[in-house]
Amino acid sequence: MPGRRIDERQLVGEELSAVIALSSRAFFDDPFFSYLLPDDNLRRSRLPIFFRSVYTHMGVHGRIVTVRNDADEAVGVAAWLTTGGYPLPIKLQLSQIPSSLRAFYRRPRAIATGNRYVAALARAHRKDPHWYLMVLCADPPVQRSGVGTMLLEHAFDQVDREGVGSHLETPRHENVAYYQRFGYEPIETLTPVEGGPPYYTMWRAPL
Repeated sequence: MPGRRIDERQLVGEELSAVIALSSRAFFDDPFFSYLLPDDNLRRSRLPIFFRSVYTHMGVHGRIVTVRNDADEAVGVAAWLTTGGYPLPIKLQLSQIPSSLRAFYRRPRAIATGNRYVAALARAHRKDPHWYLMVLCADPPVQRSGVGTMLLEHAFDQVDREGVGSHLETPRHENVAYYQRFGYEPIETLTPVEGGPPYYTMWRAPL
Protein backbone atom coordinates (compact mmCIF):
# COMPACT_ATOMS: atom_id res chain seq x y z
CA MET A 1 0.00 0.00 0.00
CA PRO A 2 1.51 3.38 -1.01
CA GLY A 3 2.99 5.24 1.93
CA ARG A 4 2.85 2.24 4.25
CA ARG A 5 5.28 -0.59 4.83
CA ILE A 6 5.78 -3.63 7.01
CA ASP A 7 8.44 -3.27 9.71
CA GLU A 8 9.93 -5.97 11.95
CA ARG A 9 12.34 -3.91 14.05
CA GLN A 10 12.76 -4.83 17.69
CA LEU A 11 10.54 -2.59 19.79
CA VAL A 12 12.17 -0.95 22.78
CA GLY A 13 11.86 2.29 24.67
CA GLU A 14 9.67 4.94 23.06
CA GLU A 15 8.86 2.75 20.06
CA LEU A 16 7.49 0.02 22.31
CA SER A 17 5.52 2.61 24.28
CA ALA A 18 4.03 3.98 21.04
CA VAL A 19 2.84 0.51 19.99
CA ILE A 20 1.39 -0.09 23.46
CA ALA A 21 -0.51 3.21 23.21
CA LEU A 22 -1.74 2.29 19.72
CA SER A 23 -3.00 -1.09 20.94
CA SER A 24 -4.72 0.49 23.93
CA ARG A 25 -6.57 2.93 21.66
CA ALA A 26 -7.58 0.18 19.27
CA PHE A 27 -8.93 -2.08 22.02
CA PHE A 28 -10.56 0.65 24.09
CA ASP A 29 -14.08 -0.42 23.05
CA ASP A 30 -13.29 -4.14 22.89
CA PRO A 31 -16.24 -6.11 24.33
CA PHE A 32 -14.05 -8.19 26.64
CA PHE A 33 -12.09 -5.30 28.13
CA SER A 34 -15.24 -3.18 28.37
CA TYR A 35 -16.84 -5.99 30.35
CA LEU A 36 -13.87 -6.41 32.69
CA LEU A 37 -13.34 -2.67 33.14
CA PRO A 38 -16.62 -0.85 32.46
CA ASP A 39 -15.33 2.50 33.72
CA ASP A 40 -13.82 4.33 30.74
CA ASN A 41 -11.16 6.17 32.71
CA LEU A 42 -10.05 3.04 34.52
CA ARG A 43 -9.90 1.08 31.27
CA ARG A 44 -7.92 3.85 29.59
CA SER A 45 -5.31 3.77 32.35
CA ARG A 46 -5.13 -0.03 32.71
CA LEU A 47 -4.93 -1.19 29.09
CA PRO A 48 -1.35 0.08 28.59
CA ILE A 49 -0.24 -2.02 31.58
CA PHE A 50 -1.90 -5.07 30.07
CA PHE A 51 -0.37 -4.63 26.61
CA ARG A 52 3.08 -3.90 27.97
CA SER A 53 2.90 -7.23 29.80
CA VAL A 54 1.80 -9.05 26.64
CA TYR A 55 4.49 -7.55 24.42
CA THR A 56 7.36 -7.99 26.86
CA HIS A 57 6.57 -11.60 27.87
CA MET A 58 6.22 -13.41 24.56
CA GLY A 59 9.35 -15.54 24.71
CA VAL A 60 11.61 -16.68 21.89
CA HIS A 61 8.68 -17.56 19.62
CA GLY A 62 7.12 -14.12 19.93
CA ARG A 63 6.97 -11.92 16.86
CA ILE A 64 5.67 -8.35 16.80
CA VAL A 65 5.25 -6.75 13.37
CA THR A 66 4.08 -3.22 12.65
CA VAL A 67 2.81 -1.26 9.69
CA ARG A 68 4.41 2.17 9.47
CA ASN A 69 3.49 5.32 7.58
CA ASP A 70 5.69 7.80 5.76
CA ALA A 71 6.57 9.47 9.06
CA ASP A 72 7.81 6.10 10.42
CA GLU A 73 4.94 5.99 12.90
CA ALA A 74 3.34 2.65 13.72
CA VAL A 75 -0.28 2.58 12.55
CA GLY A 76 -0.94 -1.13 13.03
CA VAL A 77 0.49 -4.09 14.91
CA ALA A 78 0.28 -7.88 14.87
CA ALA A 79 1.65 -10.01 17.68
CA TRP A 80 2.16 -13.72 16.99
CA LEU A 81 3.46 -16.77 18.74
CA THR A 82 5.11 -18.78 16.00
CA THR A 83 5.14 -22.57 15.79
CA GLY A 84 5.92 -24.08 19.18
CA GLY A 85 5.28 -20.85 21.07
CA TYR A 86 1.94 -21.80 22.60
CA PRO A 87 1.47 -22.36 25.44
CA LEU A 88 3.97 -19.98 26.91
CA PRO A 89 6.53 -21.58 29.23
CA ILE A 90 5.44 -21.58 32.88
CA LYS A 91 8.19 -19.12 33.78
CA LEU A 92 6.82 -16.58 31.29
CA GLN A 93 3.27 -17.13 32.46
CA LEU A 94 4.33 -16.46 36.03
CA SER A 95 6.20 -13.33 34.97
CA GLN A 96 2.93 -11.88 33.63
CA ILE A 97 1.12 -12.16 36.95
CA PRO A 98 2.44 -8.95 38.60
CA SER A 99 1.43 -6.86 35.57
CA SER A 100 -1.99 -8.48 35.45
CA LEU A 101 -2.52 -7.67 39.10
CA ARG A 102 -1.46 -4.04 38.53
CA ALA A 103 -3.82 -3.78 35.57
CA PHE A 104 -6.90 -5.11 37.36
CA TYR A 105 -6.27 -4.75 41.11
CA ARG A 106 -8.84 -1.95 41.45
CA ARG A 107 -11.50 -4.35 40.21
CA PRO A 108 -10.76 -7.73 41.87
CA ARG A 109 -13.75 -9.36 40.21
CA ALA A 110 -12.08 -8.70 36.86
CA ILE A 111 -9.14 -10.90 37.86
CA ALA A 112 -11.37 -13.87 38.65
CA THR A 113 -13.45 -13.34 35.51
CA GLY A 114 -10.38 -12.94 33.35
CA ASN A 115 -8.92 -16.17 34.72
CA ARG A 116 -12.08 -18.06 33.79
CA TYR A 117 -11.85 -16.75 30.25
CA VAL A 118 -8.16 -17.60 30.00
CA ALA A 119 -8.82 -21.15 31.21
CA ALA A 120 -11.67 -21.67 28.74
CA LEU A 121 -9.64 -20.31 25.84
CA ALA A 122 -6.71 -22.54 26.78
CA ARG A 123 -8.92 -25.63 26.77
CA ALA A 124 -10.27 -24.70 23.33
CA HIS A 125 -6.86 -23.91 21.84
CA ARG A 126 -5.82 -26.12 18.94
CA LYS A 127 -3.00 -28.55 19.63
CA ASP A 128 -1.86 -28.84 15.99
CA PRO A 129 1.37 -27.06 14.99
CA HIS A 130 0.37 -23.46 14.32
CA TRP A 131 0.96 -19.76 14.61
CA TYR A 132 -1.18 -18.05 17.24
CA LEU A 133 -2.44 -14.57 16.46
CA MET A 134 -2.48 -12.86 19.86
CA VAL A 135 -3.10 -9.27 18.72
CA LEU A 136 -4.12 -7.66 15.45
CA CYS A 137 -5.12 -4.02 15.40
CA ALA A 138 -4.90 -0.73 13.57
CA ASP A 139 -4.95 2.74 15.06
CA PRO A 140 -8.60 3.90 15.04
CA PRO A 141 -8.05 6.70 12.46
CA VAL A 142 -6.77 4.18 9.88
CA GLN A 143 -9.02 1.22 10.61
CA ARG A 144 -10.65 -0.41 7.57
CA SER A 145 -7.93 0.93 5.28
CA GLY A 146 -5.99 -2.28 4.67
CA VAL A 147 -3.56 -2.25 7.59
CA GLY A 148 -4.80 -5.58 8.94
CA THR A 149 -4.62 -7.13 5.49
CA MET A 150 -0.98 -6.11 5.18
CA LEU A 151 -0.12 -7.67 8.52
CA LEU A 152 -1.96 -10.93 7.89
CA GLU A 153 -0.66 -11.45 4.37
CA HIS A 154 2.88 -10.76 5.54
CA ALA A 155 2.60 -13.48 8.19
CA PHE A 156 0.87 -15.98 5.91
CA ASP A 157 3.85 -15.95 3.56
CA GLN A 158 5.81 -17.78 6.25
CA VAL A 159 2.90 -19.70 7.79
CA ASP A 160 2.12 -21.27 4.42
CA ARG A 161 5.76 -22.04 3.68
CA GLU A 162 5.89 -23.91 6.99
CA GLY A 163 2.70 -25.76 6.14
CA VAL A 164 1.11 -25.14 9.54
CA GLY A 165 -2.23 -23.73 10.69
CA SER A 166 -3.13 -20.52 12.48
CA HIS A 167 -5.33 -20.03 15.55
CA LEU A 168 -7.03 -16.92 16.92
CA GLU A 169 -9.81 -15.79 19.21
CA THR A 170 -11.97 -12.67 19.00
CA PRO A 171 -14.79 -11.30 21.14
CA ARG A 172 -16.21 -9.30 18.22
CA HIS A 173 -18.80 -11.12 16.13
CA GLU A 174 -18.17 -8.82 13.16
CA ASN A 175 -14.55 -9.96 13.13
CA VAL A 176 -15.60 -13.52 12.30
CA ALA A 177 -16.59 -12.57 8.76
CA TYR A 178 -13.45 -10.45 8.43
CA TYR A 179 -11.13 -13.32 9.30
CA GLN A 180 -13.05 -15.72 7.07
CA ARG A 181 -11.84 -13.62 4.15
CA PHE A 182 -8.33 -14.84 5.00
CA GLY A 183 -9.19 -18.51 5.28
CA TYR A 184 -10.10 -18.78 8.97
CA GLU A 185 -13.17 -20.79 9.94
CA PRO A 186 -15.17 -20.61 13.20
CA ILE A 187 -14.52 -23.47 15.61
CA GLU A 188 -16.22 -22.70 18.94
CA THR A 189 -18.17 -19.94 20.64
CA LEU A 190 -17.18 -19.71 24.30
CA THR A 191 -19.04 -17.92 27.10
CA PRO A 192 -17.14 -18.84 30.27
CA VAL A 193 -19.05 -16.34 32.43
CA GLU A 194 -22.82 -15.97 32.37
CA GLY A 195 -23.65 -12.54 31.00
CA GLY A 196 -20.14 -12.02 29.71
CA PRO A 197 -19.22 -11.46 26.06
CA PRO A 198 -18.70 -14.55 23.91
CA TYR A 199 -15.32 -15.39 22.44
CA TYR A 200 -15.15 -16.88 18.96
CA THR A 201 -12.27 -19.25 18.26
CA MET A 202 -11.11 -19.62 14.67
CA TRP A 203 -8.69 -21.84 12.75
CA ARG A 204 -6.93 -21.41 9.42
CA ALA A 205 -5.98 -24.85 8.17
CA PRO A 206 -2.60 -25.52 6.59
CA LEU A 207 -2.54 -25.03 2.84
